[in-house]
Amino acid sequence: MRRQLPIIVCFVFGIFMLVQFFIPHRSFIFAYENVLDWMQIIYVFTLLVGVANYIKINSKKVSTKIKGWGYNLVALSGLLVMVILGFAQGTGEDTPFLWMFNHIQAPMQATMFSLLAFFVASAAYRGFRARSKEATILLLTAAVVMLGRVPIGNMIHSSIPDLANWILNFPSMAARRGILIGIGLGTISTSLRIILGIERTYLGRE
Repeated sequence: MRRQLPIIVCFVFGIFMLVQFFIPHRSFIFAYENVLDWMQIIYVFTLLVGVANYIKINSKKVSTKIKGWGYNLVALSGLLVMVILGFAQGTGEDTPFLWMFNHIQAPMQATMFSLLAFFVASAAYRGFRARSKEATILLLTAAVVMLGRVPIGNMIHSSIPDLANWILNFPSMAARRGILIGIGLGTISTSLRIILGIERTYLGRE
């Protein structure tokens, strides 16, 4: 029953969420809104479980003093400081919590995302090598699109921005739509497998 109950709950709510989408009745709308409220409550508890697990993992690394445990100590200290500031003086305007978020958390996030530019440039360098006919086409297309997105492209030739827009609006859009259709079909098949109890990896090991 330990495994059958989650499968039954998943099946019932999965079928309900599927059916209510096609039946705009007041009772279905009311039930759907209640399900969304329960989802928010469950989300809060999963967030608490995530925080507890985060503390557990980092505390274990600090206590055993494995390599890099200082970073785990800083992470735990930051979590503790933000929680104390949030409960002590709130999270509104002109509070230490918001100042810490805007001047420490946000710049760190921006730094991490800016590092992605270097990874993208490295991947592009490896992927755009003209080793075959297809790779050459990809290289030329990427060069046109990149030149069409910067002022120097218009300075080289006035038709480059128009050509870049044509590539994005037609060949690229067709490929993206094909990918989106594949994602949609994959989502539907995976959802049906989960609802019908065929896919059970979310239950953990047997």
